[in-house]
Parts: sequence; C-alpha cells; structure tokens
Amino acid sequence: MEKFVLNVEKRERTGKGVARQLRNQGIIPCVIYKSGQSTPVQVSKKELTGFMNIATREKLFVTLKMNGSEKKAILQDYQVDPVSGKLLHVDFMEVSATEKIRVSVPVVLVGEPIGTKEDKGVLQHVISEIEIEAIPEKIPGHIEVDVSALKVGDAIHVKDIIFEEEIKLISNPEDVIATVTVEAEEEIAPVIEEEPAEPEVIKKGKKAEEESEEEK
Repeated sequence: MEKFVLNVEKRERTGKGVARQLRNQGIIPCVIYKSGQSTPVQVSKKELTGFMNIATREKLFVTLKMNGSEKKAILQDYQVDPVSGKLLHVDFMEVSATEKIRVSVPVVLVGEPIGTKEDKGVLQHVISEIEIEAIPEKIPGHIEVDVSALKVGDAIHVKDIIFEEEIKLISNPEDVIATVTVEAEEEIAPVIEEEPAEPEVIKKGKKAEEESEEEK
C-alpha cells in the first residue's frame, strides 16, 4: 500500500466565506474527526491532489503532520462541485494502530466471465464496496474478485470472499457482488403503413394569444 504524508495547518476561522477564500488561494478546507471530536484544518490543493486521485478509488492511510506532531488517518468523506467537479472539502478520520475501525473497502472485478465471451451475457457489478472491521494494518486497499468463471445466471456473493481471521465482515453475506445476466434483445416494432392524414388547422386559444403578447 502506497504511503502518503500531508502537511496540514489548523484553521482558526471557519464558515462558507472563509472556505471560499481558501479555495481561491489553492487551499482545501478539511476536518479531522476522532471519537466524536473534530479539528478544522487546511491542506494545499497541490499537495492533496495526489492523495485524492488514489484515495477515491482505494483505501489509503495517510500521515497528517501538524505542529510537529503526526496523526494516522484515512479518507472518510469528500465534497466536489457538482458542476465543475472541483474538490471543495475533505474529511479525515484519525485512527490508532491498535484500535479496530469499521471501513468500506472498494471491490475490483478482475477477469472476463465465460458467460460474456461464450453466451453474450452481460456482467453486472452490483456492489462496489464491502464493509469490514479490523485494525488499520489488516485493512486491504481494495478487494479483488475474480469473475472469469461466471456463466450466465451465476453470481458471486459477499460470503464467497475469504478474509483473514483478523478481519470481521460487516456487510450482509448474502449481498451479490457480481452476476452475469442474459443480454436483453431489442424488440423491433412492426411498421404499419397509415393513410396520410388531412392537414389540420390549429386554432390558437385566447389564453395562448394573451401569453404570446406578454412574451413580446
């Protein structure tokens, strides 16, 4: 697992206006959570980008350096602008090397199913994360699921994944991770020839006329 170190500074002021000013300066407002407590901090966008590019796809641990001290943390949540896609805010969760934490780990499908190659089936990736509980060093960056043996109608469930003894499964074991379904055939509607209709004279009602006058 790749290791990241981020230099963070404590934020003395909070609020939407302050956050907007920080982003204009190339700084991203963040929060570190631990045991119900929160610490507002800020991180250089340039420094944060490399971490976010991977942490949004894979579970990563990061060392947060602040005022001479270091904290171990993971990405808990983040916000992006719905229009521009720019990063707006990041939440970290501080972790202890000896305490178990509950996290959702990304699921990555590998291989090409038999059902898609031989029977023109369609691979459906049903759930993209599995929730587990473990100490930080036992948490995998992602969970690989081999789907190459799947035929049409087959499915892989959460219970089919084998975890180490130190990892506790939280997700429902019966949840389907991936399945291969029959490709739906497009129905072609019959062409019905119709007699050409006589042209209609569309009359404009009073209300429509009044609205048209208002628009002018």
